[in-house]
Amino acid sequence: MSHHHDHAPCRCAWVDLGKPDYVAYHDEEWGVPVHDDRKLFEFLLLESAQAGLSWYTILRKRGGYRQAFDNFDPEKVARYDDAKAQELLANPGIIRNRLKILAAISNAQHFLDIQQEFGSFDAYIWRFVEGEPIVNAFRQLSECPATSKESDALSKDLKKRGFKFMGSTVCYAHMQATGMVNDHLLDCFRREEILNGKP
Repeated sequence: MSHHHDHAPCRCAWVDLGKPDYVAYHDEEWGVPVHDDRKLFEFLLLESAQAGLSWYTILRKRGGYRQAFDNFDPEKVARYDDAKAQELLANPGIIRNRLKILAAISNAQHFLDIQQEFGSFDAYIWRFVEGEPIVNAFRQLSECPATSKESDALSKDLKKRGFKFMGSTVCYAHMQATGMVNDHLLDCFRREEILNGKP
């Protein structure tokens, strides 16, 4: 007999319940398979900015990034020049790291190259999991890896194509966020919802 409905739903242990925006991100986005190129570019840009920082730091600045980077339009970002890079460097709404800002611009250029080659970035990136989410069954956070053989392969390929700030750990986080890997813990209410195709 289950008393599951008596209390708040169980969530992954990393979610800080005191941060409503963090809870919303976990409940609405994290782990949901993404096949939209603009959204994939948004996550790539945000994940690459995160390197060395907490994801929540980036999540809080997401609106700032959306404004600063033309609503995550890779075609526009790919055309940014030095003057625009300087302007971004002075923008308090984003992480003002010169290397990360330059990487966002060059990554956008490589993103467009991949779209040209594969028809979409979606078609390219989902090949690394053979088109289907990898579904893990972890009971606790400590079981979740920081990288996987798939994220190693993705990272290696992205680097070969000129991407920066896309090490295996960043790639794994990207795969988790965009549902290429379902790492919701076994007792998390979102695990089954996503497996059952609930958005």
